[in-house]
Amino acid sequence: MAERRAAVVVILFNMLAAVAALGAPYLLGRIIDAVTGSRPAEAPIDLLALAVLLCALAQTVFARWALLLAYRLGERTAARIRTGFLSRALGLPASVIERVPPGDLAARGTTDVDAVASSLRDVLPEVFVSGVQALFLVGAVLVLDPLLGVAGLLGLSAIVVASRWYLRRARDAYLEEGAANSDLAEELAATTAGARTVEAFRLHRSRLAAGRAAITRTRRSRLATLRLRSVFFPVAESSYNIPVVFVLLLGGLLYLDDRISLGTVAAATLYLRQLIGPMDSILIRIEQVQSSAASFARIEGLAAVPPAPVRATAVPAGDRIEVTGVRYAYPGGQDVLHDVDLTVQPGERLAIVGLSGAGKSTLGRLLAGVDRPHTGTVTVGGVAVADLPPDLLRRQVVLVTQEHHVFRETLRDNLMVVAPDERLREALRTVGADWARDLDTDLGEQPPSGAQAQQLALARVLLADPHTVILDEATALLDPRAARAAERALAAVLHNRTVIAIAHRLQTAHDADRIAVMDAGRIIELGTHHDLIARDGPYAALWRQWHG
Repeated sequence: MAERRAAVVVILFNMLAAVAALGAPYLLGRIIDAVTGSRPAEAPIDLLALAVLLCALAQTVFARWALLLAYRLGERTAARIRTGFLSRALGLPASVIERVPPGDLAARGTTDVDAVASSLRDVLPEVFVSGVQALFLVGAVLVLDPLLGVAGLLGLSAIVVASRWYLRRARDAYLEEGAANSDLAEELAATTAGARTVEAFRLHRSRLAAGRAAITRTRRSRLATLRLRSVFFPVAESSYNIPVVFVLLLGGLLYLDDRISLGTVAAATLYLRQLIGPMDSILIRIEQVQSSAASFARIEGLAAVPPAPVRATAVPAGDRIEVTGVRYAYPGGQDVLHDVDLTVQPGERLAIVGLSGAGKSTLGRLLAGVDRPHTGTVTVGGVAVADLPPDLLRRQVVLVTQEHHVFRETLRDNLMVVAPDERLREALRTVGADWARDLDTDLGEQPPSGAQAQQLALARVLLADPHTVILDEATALLDPRAARAAERALAAVLHNRTVIAIAHRLQTAHDADRIAVMDAGRIIELGTHHDLIARDGPYAALWRQWHG
């Protein structure tokens, strides 16, 4: 309601500025008529000249306040758009976030949001003010003399035709430019993040080729929008004088026929010359409006992502995890899990082993609630894991992988839990993070090492206090010394919890209570280490291969 009142005030000030702008040409016309003797003076010429000055001053004051209020309104609206984008991005399901290229999401949240904010703050207020002034000026010419007004409108038809031609093509062109910018950002981000891999495997040529392809697409899209502007703006600029020429020709004929006064012709001409300023502002800014409209469409594109399913309201009755008849396929692909059945008892340590591509990590994601099965159920305490709200899910199941994100915030904020400082320090001590003494240390300025980031992730798990922890090679990327320290910290975190370990090293499986062997998306063996060795099946073969 407050924004609606602000918009009404902005419109009111714009109308007052436009009305004030109409006074000077009309009064100048009356001065010309008085000087030439075409009609008697309505007031002394000195007073008419003073009135012209007052009209110009009033127009300046009203226009300034209109722009000021419009800028404030635009800034508040831009702030809401930024907040809305952030809320939508954070509200996206984790499975969707993982499939979205980070460069695309970053481009939408920075370049596109900035473009829309700039338009709301700077462009739209100016376009609105100019539009109101243009309407009032054209209306004034029609009121002054309908024939001259019609002649002026006919002269403006070239601008209308050029604008329609431009607008039909501009939106798609700017959408393509935005998509090309996102692809370029994604290529740069991927190449930068994988610089060591590129160097180690000598992938320079392929990455350069991919980068050049993205640059070529960006260049092509920008040249396409440049071609549109190079046609539109010269035509529009050359069309400004056509209404003035029409009015002067027709006005001259009517004046020679004594049907109108010279002051009327002068006033109409001045109105149309005054129209150039608002029209110029509109046509210059229309390119930015089209660009920001495309950016706004990309921002609002997040709304097209299917919302997360309605969360469960029931609280799990117990800690037992049950997987029943589960099948799952990634978007556009075939099933990677087939009729999986599994029960994990509270406090049990279960290892999931198998060759690469067997479906181990996919099953771990389903157990952690990151994805939901296409058929079948994955429940904890009788409630679907994927339906649990985030705060309750974190108290039930936590997935720890080899990838750990450190935010450019303080150590306290990175722990992601509102708790007394002593509890935060106790969690850090438990995982062996002796380096973390000052909770106000800015980790953006002093980024932790890989082992320290692992300890930070484990401290988060400890503070979340889930009853089940799913480990997906949590120490695989660490060097042997750091891995041993991380495993000691991990042992402290896993004490008295249910543990599901996705194991690529069979030593982890050897120490588990039970082992589930997966192959081609199915659990083909289930039992203790000694039982599976005695069966001399697939697990026994894996064990022999692992031991050379």
